[in-house]
Amino acid sequence: MLQEVLEYVRNRFVRSYHEGTYTILDGSLPLDFVKDGQRIWITGSDLNDGIYTYHDGGLITDDDDKEEAGLRDETFAGCVCALAVPPAVIALTEEIKTWVEKNSKAVNSPFQSESFNGYSYSLKSGSGQGDGAGQVGWQNIFGNRLNRWRKI
Repeated sequence: MLQEVLEYVRNRFVRSYHEGTYTILDGSLPLDFVKDGQRIWITGSDLNDGIYTYHDGGLITDDDDKEEAGLRDETFAGCVCALAVPPAVIALTEEIKTWVEKNSKAVNSPFQSESFNGYSYSLKSGSGQGDGAGQVGWQNIFGNRLNRWRKI
């Protein structure tokens, strides 16, 4: 969810870029430019592009949609960026995640309203992505609170 939020605000809070050839072995990627608990963004990898949290020489994904929690072994030429995501963004991301879990069934439903006495219904319009076209998603609900971190 964090990656989705950072993509939405077009801001990954990059502190520094480090291009080179990296080897991930046994799910671990030793880095000397990040601190324990700091988030990093890997790009240029065939198997591991994404945002991760760095822990004692190993990495654990923040992407809740992935089945695997860690990195897959590979050598790649790419970029590892040290991130400085504000704690307020992390907290808001957790709030968004909770909202999505609670409301995903209603958000993904094609119906805007239903009635059972004499049965009638109306369908939603729009794509269902919280695009303002008749549907409500986390972007509509939390967009104003996220705007302070948005980059143009």
